[in-house]
Amino acid sequence: MNTFFSALLTRLHLLIVLSCTLLVCTSPWILIGKNLRNQASAWDYLHVYLGLVCAALALLFLLRNTLQGKWHQYYAWLVGDWSQLGADIKGLFKGRLPVAGGKGLFSAIEGIGMLLLLATGLSGVFWFAYQGSAAALEWRAYHQIFADIFVGFLVVHLVLAISHIIEFIRQ
Repeated sequence: MNTFFSALLTRLHLLIVLSCTLLVCTSPWILIGKNLRNQASAWDYLHVYLGLVCAALALLFLLRNTLQGKWHQYYAWLVGDWSQLGADIKGLFKGRLPVAGGKGLFSAIEGIGMLLLLATGLSGVFWFAYQGSAAALEWRAYHQIFADIFVGFLVVHLVLAISHIIEFIRQ
């Protein structure tokens, strides 16, 4: 079991990328309201159960990236450490790309993305847990809001990753 867990942690980012890609790309094809319909499609079931797995992966990912003091890399601004983040933002206005890693802009955006992923997953879990009740529709609305914002994050994250790769190739 320890080997399985270790292998899971090393492939966590890849698993999240693959599951999120599938969830986002197939979400327009699903039709779920208060609960899964009796004639729910395979896409509906795939979205619900892969989403539940992805919520667990999101929690593991956040924990792996923030335990043992590593949270300072992603959330340094929470304790008033704006030095690298501020320098990266000022650098953008001067045409310089932020550096990857450290406590700068890229890391802050990644930290926000981890929270958005978890919020999207947890709102989906609560939507699933409250199936058939009026609260299910509230959680559905929260889930859709977080999912929309998370998709916006994905676009920003992809642009930043590409710019990082381009910068790496230039050097």
